[in-house]
Amino acid sequence: MAAHGKHHTSHEIDIDAPAGTVYRVIADARRWPDFFGPTVHVEQEALEEGAERLRIWATANEAVKSWTSRRELDEAAHRVTFRQEVSTPPVAAMGGTWTVTERPGGGARLVLTHDFEAVGDTPENVAWVERATDRNSRTELGNIKGLAEGWEHLGELLFSFEDSVLVDAPAQAAYDFLYQAKKWPERLPHVTRLDLTEDVPDVQLMVMDTLAKDGSTHRTESVRVCFPDEHRIVYKQLVPPSLMATHTGEWTVRAAGEGGVRVASRHTVVVKEAAVTKVLGPEATVATARDFIRAAAGGNSMATLSLLKEFAESGQE
Repeated sequence: MAAHGKHHTSHEIDIDAPAGTVYRVIADARRWPDFFGPTVHVEQEALEEGAERLRIWATANEAVKSWTSRRELDEAAHRVTFRQEVSTPPVAAMGGTWTVTERPGGGARLVLTHDFEAVGDTPENVAWVERATDRNSRTELGNIKGLAEGWEHLGELLFSFEDSVLVDAPAQAAYDFLYQAKKWPERLPHVTRLDLTEDVPDVQLMVMDTLAKDGSTHRTESVRVCFPDEHRIVYKQLVPPSLMATHTGEWTVRAAGEGGVRVASRHTVVVKEAAVTKVLGPEATVATARDFIRAAAGGNSMATLSLLKEFAESGQE
């Protein structure tokens, strides 16, 4: 039962992997968007030794929430504690602990606990937080189990690539083209439809239909987090294409001398191994899938970058 408005939850899972491997997955928060379905983006700031501050954007009950947490990492004990410094309603306060212990018969047990307070301690807000915490905790524990148990194989499935162009235009012009994605159907031939909402400044929900070379149309749903002061946009596909377990990306605009900028598109993908032969045929391998994804996603990126260059250099608005 809750005491003085404080509520507690606990979730656990057994994992057939060493405790040290499980701990590494939890400790490396920068990779969470690639590993955990609900996590969209993480900004990491090192503090004193064994401590860090995280700014996290994640989906919760089909909404995007963000918060700032402080984490204390104890590698020897395989334990990470966290406490939100800035919460988003209906969460008023939240903290918890990840604890990894060795199982007597081998493998590890991972326990995730939360304590939280809801705004006003109303039944509706408490229920909302409990529901979101339960759903995300179960998803995260399942993801960690899969990752840790397949850790040695992950290097083949996880890969990144980047494309870029030099643009002879101000950084703001290039950034505006990327930020104003709702105008892409007018500007990009391969984008046939795009719905964009921005209920929270610089956090965009985007549903986009793109035209493939074979004439088929593919729909993607993404969350984009925009950093206008840095001329940078990060995103995560909520429902990635069938060959991908996860797909995250980043657009960056950086000074390149002589008044121009380099605009880059970076993708990070985890291949969904079970889908490889179903999508690409019985002879296909993970390497085949990587090449296919590189060509498809990179092709769309280069098409966007080429048109961005043309648009920004022409001085259009």
